[in-house]
Amino acid sequence: MADLELTGIRKSFGTVDVIKGVDLSIKSGEFIVFVGPSGCGKSTLLRLIAGLEDITAGTLQIDGKVVNDLPPSKRGVAMVFQSYALYPHMKVYDNMAFGMKLAGGGKAEVDKRVREAANMLQITPYLDRLPKQLSGGQRQRVAIGRAIVRDPRVFLFDEPLSNLDAALRVATRIEIAKLHERMPTTTMIYVTHDQVEAMTLADRIVVLNAGMVEQVGSPMELYLKPANLFVARFIGSPSMNTLACTIEAGGADAVVRPDGGQPVKVLEAIPESAKGGKGTFGVRPEDLQVTTGSDAIFKGTIDIVEQLGEVTLLYVDCGNGGEPVVAKLDGIVNVKKGDTIALTASADKMYVFDDNEDARELGASSRRRGQPIRGLPSDGTGGHRLGGSTRRAACLSFVHRKLRPRLRLPPEFLFSPA
Repeated sequence: MADLELTGIRKSFGTVDVIKGVDLSIKSGEFIVFVGPSGCGKSTLLRLIAGLEDITAGTLQIDGKVVNDLPPSKRGVAMVFQSYALYPHMKVYDNMAFGMKLAGGGKAEVDKRVREAANMLQITPYLDRLPKQLSGGQRQRVAIGRAIVRDPRVFLFDEPLSNLDAALRVATRIEIAKLHERMPTTTMIYVTHDQVEAMTLADRIVVLNAGMVEQVGSPMELYLKPANLFVARFIGSPSMNTLACTIEAGGADAVVRPDGGQPVKVLEAIPESAKGGKGTFGVRPEDLQVTTGSDAIFKGTIDIVEQLGEVTLLYVDCGNGGEPVVAKLDGIVNVKKGDTIALTASADKMYVFDDNEDARELGASSRRRGQPIRGLPSDGTGGHRLGGSTRRAACLSFVHRKLRPRLRLPPEFLFSPA
């Protein structure tokens, strides 16, 4: 069991700020997922927790103990990397046992843990095989099993499914979910760019952008109550339709007109003083419906039809000169390119975000850029765009400062059991 507390965590490579002031509390047994665009710092933050990178500023506590200066082997963590890093000349059994043997574990205890982990991950039949005789999914399970053998307090996963094909990714994702159920007291932190992995595995998701936390919450909280425009656009696939809008009426009966659309009443408490101001109107593709009545929000011409069987994606040109409005409709829809269509949505499925330039007119001068006018709380910190994660610099820093030429081990073998 392990609680983690990150306070004011910063990481810089020279003059480049990669992680800037991250505050995060993680409870023992939680499954936390870091998501964000490429270069947002999610893998760097994971490496800081692991001890593979030095923290520039701030404190990291595990079970109330500051571990900033502790080496990885003393933190009680185990890490599974995107690359499997298995010894090609060792059989599966020896690969899984090596870390614990290196830490001085007894033969009987090592054998017990290896066989328990192999049984848990359903790789017992492969214990006498070499890595080259395994599929990609089987190799990744061996890498996960090697971490389980060490009995860590904290599991760290750095995009472990990225090298797998679609079918194996689904199967291995299910195995990781089952692993969490079997190890309910082990804290797990998982980095991914895949929203399906994040939404299905996480107890809470941490959305990162340019080295800062945008929002922390459960998967459904992020989906239904995005703290700002970035989160609204990032969570969901296809992403939320967002269009500039004009506030035509404020107060309890607020009315907005999205560009290329019709005036709509929203369930937002917009100040009367915001009338005539600008904002951003949002509605998710799956919340749009075809209509033939007077409740249409958007009317336009179908530009692209994507028939996926279970759903149909329509890209509708509303004549506003901007991005097409995307509608995600159930089943097979008999329409074609060039057809005229009208779309509507329920008022409780619409979002209105303040605009950066007109935040003061919307009564939101104290809010962050792109925050919902509805004033939903955010667990993140606000911010400005920073430089992306310097992966090459991070890798070189790790090699030069953490590894010794005499150690010819994959990086994760620096970790020992808790």
